Amino acid sequence: MKKIFYLILIVFFAACNIGKSQDSTSMMIKQSELENSKIRDHSFLACMYSDTYFPKNLVDKCKNILLELSYNIENEKPKSLEELYKLSHASTNKLNDLQDEFFAKNSEIETVARECLASDFHFISMAYGFDADIEELIATRDW
Repeated sequence: MKKIFYLILIVFFAACNIGKSQDSTSMMIKQSELENSKIRDHSFLACMYSDTYFPKNLVDKCKNILLELSYNIENEKPKSLEELYKLSHASTNKLNDLQDEFFAKNSEIETVARECLASDFHFISMAYGFDADIEELIATRDW
């Protein structure tokens, strides 16, 4: 009986850890595999990559979140701005979750990063045919 209990605990904790590992970047997206040619050819977060204040590995995570947003738009095909905003808010929340990692590297998602990210959110919305409000795209941000 004790062995079964421990086995259940192990399975439970393993399941919890699987969910946690997918918080900030749940899947790695290859930009070249996206359908939209504007997205495939775009240099995401160039302003952050060119500034040494932002750790490259964290900018990579931010970029992947934007690519994941593009992937989700292509797969879910939102029909309205409200549906698009739901997707962009989920991506913004993932960026929010990266703040502690930025702080740990003596960096943060601050004015330059905010403008860079907002610009790319807007670019994505336009590339998929939406005339979205930039501030609404990232309305759930806490950076």
